[in-house]
Amino acid sequence: MPIIRRGEVADLPQIDAIQAASPEAARWAVADYLDHDLLVALSGNQVAGFLASRMVAADECEVLTLAVAPEFRRQGVGRAMMAALTGNSSVTVFLEVRESNTIARNFYNSIGFQEVTMRQKYYQSPSECAIVMKFHS
Repeated sequence: MPIIRRGEVADLPQIDAIQAASPEAARWAVADYLDHDLLVALSGNQVAGFLASRMVAADECEVLTLAVAPEFRRQGVGRAMMAALTGNSSVTVFLEVRESNTIARNFYNSIGFQEVTMRQKYYQSPSECAIVMKFHS
């Protein structure tokens, strides 16, 4: 089981590498993640994954991005980070996911998210709809 902690400046090179290896994830300037709530999952001394989110209201949170290094996928890293985000409060969590990203959609459904609506042409390069998903503990 990975250790989950707050992300730090020293984690940014590994976060950048994970982001580069995850074309299905959002691409941000990695330093911008520090402006939000940033969690990292550690396996030994290595960052195995990261999750960026932000509070948008007192009882509502938005997942901005979640990515796991390819060598750590399907080992519970994403699930552990989402549990750290959703498990400790009664906050409603929202996220958007590409309509074509069935692996992510299935993952989110498996941990209790529900698809609530669709946003037309939300993503660019290529243009694609976003599925809005909601979780409430």
